[in-house]
Amino acid sequence: MRVLVTGAAGSLGRVITVGLEALGHDVVGLDLVPPPEGTTITWHEADCADADAVEAVFAALSTGGRLDAVVHLAGVPEELSLPAELTSHVVTTAALLDAMVAHDVPRIVYASSNHAVGRTPRADGELTVAARPRPDTYYGVAKVAAEALLQLFANRHGLDAVSCRIGSFLEEPTSLRGLSTWLSHGDGVRMVEAALTAPAPGFAVLYGISANTRAWWDLEPGRLLGYEPQDDAEAYADRIERRPEDEAEAEFVGGPFATAHFHRPALGD
Repeated sequence: MRVLVTGAAGSLGRVITVGLEALGHDVVGLDLVPPPEGTTITWHEADCADADAVEAVFAALSTGGRLDAVVHLAGVPEELSLPAELTSHVVTTAALLDAMVAHDVPRIVYASSNHAVGRTPRADGELTVAARPRPDTYYGVAKVAAEALLQLFANRHGLDAVSCRIGSFLEEPTSLRGLSTWLSHGDGVRMVEAALTAPAPGFAVLYGISANTRAWWDLEPGRLLGYEPQDDAEAYADRIERRPEDEAEAEFVGGPFATAHFHRPALGD
């Protein structure tokens, strides 16, 4: 498949672009910044929040053959004001979706977040994709809105759109919560590959975690799309030191994002 990866220079993007290329996909990178040193894939510099710039990238790519899918990883991965979050996650998604419709690109894989449901109490038990949205931050609100936009375009235009609610994407878990929420680098690639190749998923949501013994979220929706995680955070359990904040981070599935540290005015700086 010929795949455009946005946010290709980020920590997630670097892993996914290399992994998809190794699997035989023709990968094109898109980011605000130049490619990392040693990058060999085709690269475009543009702001995904700029609809004209995104359209220009798609137009340029259309001259080199069919674009089969977009993997949308771009976006600020931290808490900002509500307008900034909506621009980073919803406006960028809208610009890509408009360009996809205009250029007949049939599928998008979206890096959503567990923070779309992060205010769900852990006492509620294993969380399924049927759980109602309960964002823990403005970042989480923006992810919820982006998922709604994906569903609209799937329903309106027949796009396939898979939203991956990613947990803790790290080389290895670093906290007690991470033993439940960890997504390994290898499983991250496997997750995106499954979302790209699942037959006719329509609009679908999966939880992006590894096969963790202490998993908080249901992996079955991902397995139905062909995502078979192979790693388990439990292998690192003896390296995790207990911390005073562990109890507070386990109260809600969003962990620290659901604590008072992130309370701030919606329209503040």
